[in-house]
Amino acid sequence: MFIQTEQTPNPATLKFLPGRTIVEQGQVEVLDADEAEQVSPLARRLFAVDGVRSVFITRDFVAVTKQAAADWYVLKPAVLGAMVEHFMSGEPAVVQAEAEASHAGHAPEDDETVTKIKELLDTRVRPAVANDGGDIVFHGFERGVVYLHMKGACAGCPSSVVTLKNGIENLLRYYVPDVVEVRAID
Repeated sequence: MFIQTEQTPNPATLKFLPGRTIVEQGQVEVLDADEAEQVSPLARRLFAVDGVRSVFITRDFVAVTKQAAADWYVLKPAVLGAMVEHFMSGEPAVVQAEAEASHAGHAPEDDETVTKIKELLDTRVRPAVANDGGDIVFHGFERGVVYLHMKGACAGCPSSVVTLKNGIENLLRYYVPDVVEVRAID
């Protein structure tokens, strides 16, 4: 099995592409080994590798973030080994009940502004962010402020503030005049 790797704008995160569907739908962000035990056999194996800080699993890639003291030169082969071992085991990557929707969806109660914001995020922002090993999820819109949650390589990325302010905020303000600001939430 060959697993490609790609660097992301976040130097602490690498994107692993196994060339196969990992989960049918949804995504899972796992932030510690205890959580991994409950939601993801793949993340459980990855957290067994010393130096892994978080795991973000999507349909076609896994973004692994290392601890600050870890070195990718040492960590990468161990992560690749854990991934190959997992895929050869035949176990699912994620307990499907735990995979969350990868987008906020367009609820019938959404007003026109929220619907437009979600549409722009889904069509313009999220595909670009996924290329960098992350995701951005809509959490709300209140008094001109759009609240977003950054996942995967985007969480903790040094350039995430620039992406959020210069990229996403400018895009949303241009197309949705009611948007005044964009803020990241944890």
